[in-house]
Amino acid sequence: MLRLNIFVDETGEFGFGKGASELYGVSFTFHEQNDDIIPELSKLNERLNRIGYTKMIHMADLIMRRGDYSNFDIKKRKSIFNAIYQFSRKIPVKYHTIITDKKYTDSSRVLRQQVSSEINKMIKKHEDYLSRFDKIVIYYDNGQETLGIILDSIFSRYDGFEHRVDFDHEEKRLFQVSDMLTYIDKYDYKYKNKMSFTKSEKYFFSVEEIRRILKELNKKRF
Repeated sequence: MLRLNIFVDETGEFGFGKGASELYGVSFTFHEQNDDIIPELSKLNERLNRIGYTKMIHMADLIMRRGDYSNFDIKKRKSIFNAIYQFSRKIPVKYHTIITDKKYTDSSRVLRQQVSSEINKMIKKHEDYLSRFDKIVIYYDNGQETLGIILDSIFSRYDGFEHRVDFDHEEKRLFQVSDMLTYIDKYDYKYKNKMSFTKSEKYFFSVEEIRRILKELNKKRF
């Protein structure tokens, strides 16, 4: 049986109130079950163990030095980032990110339509590939119920579709890869569209670093 696992994470929110995000993004990591990632996963976990941090990697907290990372200096935080980045670069997966600029819409309803439309475009473009699989499993924790509903609506067309909400976030490193992608691709969108960066973003990454990272990740774009 051919099985495709899709790990999904988002950045931003559907709201438009004070303090709401400028961008809304969704990142997908596609992993064919038959493609072995165990050797690279073992290397990642060994590397994190040497660094002294083995829990879930949450990119926004890592970059903004909050939560679990509030007492970590920049060197340690960069080491954690490089560990998940090198893992994402070496494993046999495909990536796709959708970024929607909220300044071009005026309501949560329109934003939902735009996000749904972009995901449908991705599905249509790769219909032949996706139709090969007997089972498609989406790992998304319904951190935003609206996105969960969109995903269920779109992917339910496939026989054998399953949406897993409850899973171990620390164990599923591919989910953490999608989390990393939302941040990297959001940074890239900001740079290309001359949007301002936060102090934490400017401190953590240089433009040259992002260019190098994207050059590698773009080899796996879906």
